[in-house]
Amino acid sequence: MASSLIAIKPLLCWRSGCSCYLGSSSTEFAVKSTDNLCGSVLCNNPSGGRIKMKSPRTFEEQTECIVEALLSDLLGEDEWTFRSLETDSFESRAEHQLSAQAEASSTFDSVIIASRLRRLGDEYNEDLEQPAQRIIAELAQGKVEEFGVMVDSLSKSWSSRNPELGYESAFLAVSVKLLVYLSRKVPAVARRIQLVELINGNREVRGYIETHGGWENFGN
Repeated sequence: MASSLIAIKPLLCWRSGCSCYLGSSSTEFAVKSTDNLCGSVLCNNPSGGRIKMKSPRTFEEQTECIVEALLSDLLGEDEWTFRSLETDSFESRAEHQLSAQAEASSTFDSVIIASRLRRLGDEYNEDLEQPAQRIIAELAQGKVEEFGVMVDSLSKSWSSRNPELGYESAFLAVSVKLLVYLSRKVPAVARRIQLVELINGNREVRGYIETHGGWENFGN
């Protein structure tokens, strides 16, 4: 297929970080992705329907894709992005359009899940200036662990005051809200934050997500 590709405007993709190219026929497609792992995309097909590519299979791979979608949106790195995580009206349309297929095939969409995480993070309204300054100072000394320490501490404090929230939800909300705060304050530090490892390495949070249907069903 590669030899038959022609240079044309990228088609609209359902996942940030990729672009779809039309081949020599209306049904021949190839996908160019910014990474090999997050190759799960649903692309518009001019002849009707969508083409589904391979989805990340493991929990760890899915977490990496979700965090990548979140960071790409926060840092504005994706010049071909068709979607914005902050555009709720678009997400509603996208979720509606994909709902039937998602129910049938458990479609994994990192952008929608990242958007749900951001909405969860918006529930956390505590002042983050002091924690952020401490994390930045530690990162300047090459200490990347402080982000995780701070997230754990803030999560336990918040969930203890709001028992109905639960530690796991508090953990995800605080980690995403703190990442968003840091990305806006000092964008250069965002990719030094080990959020993927933090989520994958927390047994309670991972267990919570998996027992509620996995990342595919997060926030449903």
